[in-house]
Parts: sequence; structure tokens; C-alpha cells
Amino acid sequence: MEQPQTFPTKDGEDGRGGDIVTEKFRVRSTRSASHVQLACRGSHCAFPVDGTALCVRSTADPPQQLLILRGHHQPITAVAFGSTEHPLVVCSASQDHVLMWRLDECREKALHGTDPCGLVLGARLGEVRCVKFSPDDQMAAVCAGNRVLVLHVQSRTACAELEGHQGPVTAAEFCAWQAHVVVSGSEDRSFKVWDCRTGALMHSSAVLTASPLLSLFIDGESQQLVAGGAEGQLCIFSLVEGHHYRHVTRVDLRKETESFYARRPGESGLDRGDGVDVALPVLSLARCDLPPGPGPGHGCLSPERTGCVWVGSSAGLFILNLASFELEAALHYKEFRNLSIQVAGSCAVTSSRGKAFCLLASMFGNEIAGLELDPAALVRSQQHPHLGTQLSVLPSSSVSPTSPLYFGVAEATRIKPAGHQQAATQSSLRDQPLVFHSRVRSSGYMAAPHVTMFSPKTNVKSGCKRPSRRRSTHTCQECPSDSPPPTQLRRRLAVAPGPVAVRCVQFSGDGRWLACGLADHLSLVFDAHLTGAPAVFSGHDGAVSALGWSHDARWLLSASLDRTLRVWSARSREPALCLGTDVFPEPVHHAQFYYLDSFVLVSSGPEFQLLRLHLDTRKDEIKRYKQRSRCTRVFRLPTTGAAEITGLSAANEFYSHLVLAASRSRTVEVFDLNVGRSAAVIQGVHSRPPYQICQNQGSSFTTQPPQDYNLFATTAVGDGVRLWDLRTLRCERRFEGHPTRCFPCGIAFSPCGRFVACGAEDRHAYLYEVGSCTFSYRLPGHTDTVSGVAFSPSAPQLVTATLDGKLQLFAAE
Repeated sequence: MEQPQTFPTKDGEDGRGGDIVTEKFRVRSTRSASHVQLACRGSHCAFPVDGTALCVRSTADPPQQLLILRGHHQPITAVAFGSTEHPLVVCSASQDHVLMWRLDECREKALHGTDPCGLVLGARLGEVRCVKFSPDDQMAAVCAGNRVLVLHVQSRTACAELEGHQGPVTAAEFCAWQAHVVVSGSEDRSFKVWDCRTGALMHSSAVLTASPLLSLFIDGESQQLVAGGAEGQLCIFSLVEGHHYRHVTRVDLRKETESFYARRPGESGLDRGDGVDVALPVLSLARCDLPPGPGPGHGCLSPERTGCVWVGSSAGLFILNLASFELEAALHYKEFRNLSIQVAGSCAVTSSRGKAFCLLASMFGNEIAGLELDPAALVRSQQHPHLGTQLSVLPSSSVSPTSPLYFGVAEATRIKPAGHQQAATQSSLRDQPLVFHSRVRSSGYMAAPHVTMFSPKTNVKSGCKRPSRRRSTHTCQECPSDSPPPTQLRRRLAVAPGPVAVRCVQFSGDGRWLACGLADHLSLVFDAHLTGAPAVFSGHDGAVSALGWSHDARWLLSASLDRTLRVWSARSREPALCLGTDVFPEPVHHAQFYYLDSFVLVSSGPEFQLLRLHLDTRKDEIKRYKQRSRCTRVFRLPTTGAAEITGLSAANEFYSHLVLAASRSRTVEVFDLNVGRSAAVIQGVHSRPPYQICQNQGSSFTTQPPQDYNLFATTAVGDGVRLWDLRTLRCERRFEGHPTRCFPCGIAFSPCGRFVACGAEDRHAYLYEVGSCTFSYRLPGHTDTVSGVAFSPSAPQLVTATLDGKLQLFAAE
């Protein structure tokens, strides 16, 4: 054995938290240990040497006594440590025996000069590919051939023999919260769930990949199962009770690696320089413990809900985030030229106390190496470049005098609420009647004068107070943040006699009205309970693409594909302003009120415009066709690369300087209008161009922690929904499970910020909890693709819209 050697980080950058990887030892054997299950546990590692001998070595510094355990006559094919620390046991398996060794007894016998002996758990079971202990070390699962043998450790008898796979079983895992449940993976490309008490098959999956499954991992915190295949595919399933082993997502390790390097400037991808197509079989999976600082929990989501997993492959080690299903870091063996092993045939990883230890067996040689890793330093070295200032939706400073938003602030402080009297005085001469007399006699001047028949006494004082008359019966009370989600279908309504697609829906800020944009050029406004006849707003010549309510619910704006924008009076149903093709050279895809109704934000083509509106609904008695309202363009700004904007979002419930824009270049760009320029660009947010971006704005009826307002969601056709944090500019969580393969389906945040609703093509709406990666509720009752969703800001209600012109109202139980 050679002495431990330490190698610096890549390019000698070792000043950011210490060395990333250190080769602690290197062992040369007479027989290759490739494709053999290796073992790491805490400060110990175990691997076969010279075929039949088991070497147990300490990873601590200074290392403890080296143990060489002999007892096999056939080459060792699998090694596994027990789950408990005291007493620590290790199991080794070959075709002749399955032996269990108690390390404390073995060390004591070695000190006295006697040969340690192992306990025989099984004999002549065949080729063993994998051994796993139960959480309490009372049972051991031995994968031999096409079956799984569950052996009782104390009595050394077989508890159950699990048969059903059509190929050799390659991996097995015990469920951490249900010790009697065993999950097995096989070369038949499927996994099965067993009850080892009765030997019953609880679940059998379909064929998952085109290559055999090689490894399994069960995360106890998120209750997810990760299955890794020989072609680099990772399939994630939910083991939560009631989810029925639901498929959550699929991760292609090679594509995620390429996407990971594409987000880092200066990197060209996985194969940098040599042009060799490197295979990434998933050899092992193990939990990764990252410190809370640089880890994924640095955002607003809780660290305990964002666990990571080590993915060991033949070309390197990867840290996969089980919340966003993206790579946190990637370590390629070839980047460290002084490492003994460049291509691994077997791999085992363990994490403890902020450090990780990896045991590698060479694919083509007879070497075995132990590497000590610093996960925090690895993640820090590959993080996104830090911005100068941290972004936040809530502004930390006042508006700059040079900002385009300063115009709205100055106007708001200069204009008084009673300004309508001045405007009426200026137009009094223009609105005179068409007569030239100061007094006009009535046509009833020949009639007899009216006689007073009865005059009631109105000055009588009453001892009780009269109840005040309210304008409406709508109740404005605070909506509790812990209210149950709206999952019960209460009402279904057709917006038109014939089938017409509903393209967008939106509640007013007070929760009293619901606006719907249709593909037949109309906009409809219903009451919040979908009762009564709707108010009709007509005037567009193209499909309505966007709707937006003002903060006080007095105005409704609608954008259309005919390149027009109309602002309507919600009370009179008449247009107050119409902007046409002279303002927007391309179709308007998004429009909304912004900065507490101080501006209107519009996207058209590759740029967005900031418009200042002066709305006046009064009509000239002579020129009634002439509109008094006018519009002033305050600011316009294109996206980086002049890519067409596909989604736009900005907060209007409160003052915010940030505007978020999604474009066809698969980017999300953050604009800071306080300085009038782009503040950040997030590359590769989806595999396809995102078509909607939605912010968590809350409502006037709920309260949220300030950091939650920095969350926003994006969605793309065929790529699910991704949750982002503005402060870290990272994907915090990914929501998949709802089919959106062809048509864009809308998304929305609940007012409490706990749920994200999205439509789907399977005639269902889906509710995701922000802290979960799979859907919590699947809402039926639709007759076509769910194209839009909207939460009521004042009550636990959800409205969904479909392509056949139906509205569905869901309420809480």
C-alpha cells in the first residue's frame, strides 16, 4: 500500500474553502474489483483484496488498524455495512458463503494474534450482486440471481424468499420508516416493492429504462425512491402513503450535466477538449449532507425539505438536488489528473460531518482508491457568479430621480383626488347646450300648479340608530393562511352557447369579479360565484391574449392578438382608451397594471413598454366619437439578444422595482426599473421556451413572510413547472406530473403562497404544495384541456377554464 497523497484543486484555486478532493490511499490488488459492491459507512470503508480477502480500513486521520478478513473461497462480489454504529458490522458475500463480521470482535482477535471468524448467514446462494441491512440490523436482504433472500441476522435463517423478477436482482433497499418493506431493482428494468413479513408483492413497476437498473436509493425525508440505470437515467418515485408509488420525474444525467455547465460561463460542457462520448452509468446512490450555507436550502425554502443525493458514475461524482432535480455540483475524475483512477467500475460514497468519502475501483485495472471530498468547497467552486447586489421584489430604497418610475411617483403626489372639478370647469364652455337663452320654459307651462297632498315629518328624532346601507353584500374579511385548498367542485358554467376557448382568467383584487378572455374576441366579467349574466366587453378583432385588473378594480385592460390594447371602465362597460397598431408593431402577448396602477406594462415582440395612462370617460356632447383619454410612453427596453418576450410579470399589489420577462431564448431576464436596465439573466430555465411567468404576489386578504414574495414560477410545454427564488436566481423546486405536451396551460399562486395550481391536457387541474415535488390534489370535472386557472384573493376558491368554453368553480370543503 502506498502513502496518502494530496492533490490541489483544478487550476490551483485552493483558496476557496480548502482542497476539494484528496486521495487518502491507493491499493493494488491481484484481482479487479470492478462491478463489485463496495461499502462505506461513517469512518470506515470495506472492499475485496486479491479476490477472496476483505479489507476494512478506517477513513479517519490517523487511520486505525487495518483489518484483513479471510473466510471466503470464492471471489467476493458484494460488501455492505450495517445501519447502526454500535456495534458496527460488515457483511461480505460470494458464491460459497454470506459472512457477517463484528468489527469490534475482529479487532480484538487481531490484537491477540488470532484470525477473526465471520458468522455464516447463508451458504451456496449463487452469485450475490447486492447485500443490504435493515435499519435496525435485524435483517439482511441478499440479492442472489432472480430472487431476494431476507435473512434473520440473529437466528441466521431465511425469513422470506422474494421471487418475481425476470432478470438478476442488482439492488435492494429497506424503507426507513417501514422496516418490513423492501424495494428491489433488477436487470429486467423494473423495481418491485415487497412485504418481507409475508413475502407478498405490494407493487410492481413497468419497464423504466432501456438498460438494466443498477442502484436504488430511498430518501427518508422526502419519501422518494431514486432508481439509477446503466444508461444514466434516474427515475424518481413518491413513496408517500396514498400516492401509490407515483412517478415524479425522470432525470437524464448527461443532459443535466450539459445544462449545468451551460449555466456556468466559460465552460463548454461535459466533454471538454477530448470529444469522447462518455457514458454515465449510475453505479451508486447515497445521501449527501450539505451545510445550510452554500446548499440548496439557502433560499426561502426550508433546508430539511431540500435534500441532495450523491450520484456515483464511471466518469465522476454528481450532487443531485431532490427538490429541483438539478445538479448542484459535478466532479469529473479527469479534471484531477493526479488521481489514480480516471474511469471507475465500482463506486461507494458516504457523507458525515460536512465531509464525504468515496471508494473507487478501477474499470480496467486492479486498483482501489479512497478519496476524501469537501462537498461545500465543491459547490462553492461551481456556483453561479455572485451579483453585485441581492435582488428582492420588495424595494430596499426609494425611487431614484432618474428612474422611469419617478414620473409615476411625482404625478401621484401632485394630482389631488378632487382634480375632476378642475377638468369639469375647463370643459364647461365646450359642453353648452345648443340654445341661446339662459332659461328654457317647460312644455307644461299651461298645466295647473301641483298641489301638495301630503308632507311627512322628517325631523322626528328616533331613539335607535338606522343601519347603514351597504353598496354590496361582498364581505371583505381576512382569509386565513392555513385554510384548506379548494378541491370541491361547486359550479360549472358555459361562457357561450357554442364551444369557444377561454384563453385567460383573472380575479379582481377585491375578489368580487372574474374576467375571462375568449378566443372569439370577447371579454366577459362574472361575479365571483359565477351567478347571473356576465358583463360583455367587445371591440377586439382578434383573440384576447391577456387581461388585467387595476388595483382598485375600477379598470379592466385587455390585450389582443390584433395588436390592440383596450382599457375599459368596469362600471360602464365602455372603452376608456384604445391603443392600436401605431403603438404596437407586433401582437401584444401580455399587459397589466403596474406600480399600484401608476403605469401599464405591455410586452410586444422583443421589448416591453412602460405606459402612463390618463383616463377620462366623459364624452363630448358634439364629438362623442373622440376619446379624451391619452397615453404617454415613459420607457421601453428590449431583452438581451432581442428575443421575443413570451411571458411578463410584475407586482401591482405593492410597490416593486423589478420586472420579470421570459423569452424564446429559454431565458428569464430580471429588469430593475429603478435604474432602468437589466439586472440579471437566468439561462436555460426550461428545455423549451417558457410561455408564462407567475409571481407570488399574495393578496390584500392574506399575510406572508417577506421572503416568500421572492418566489416565482415558470412553465413550458412538456417541461412542467419550476419554482425560482429571486435572491439566489436558482430553481428551488420542480413540479412535474401534469401532462402539457402540446398546449400551454396556465399556472397561478394561491393567495397564501402555499399552493401552485396548473392546468393540464388530461382534463384535470393540479394543485402542488410549494414544499413538495409531486401534486397533492388532482381536480376532476373538466370536459377539455384546462387552459387557465385563477385563485380568488379573498376566499379559498379556484376557477378553472377549459378550451371548450367551460368555467369550473372549486371551493374548500
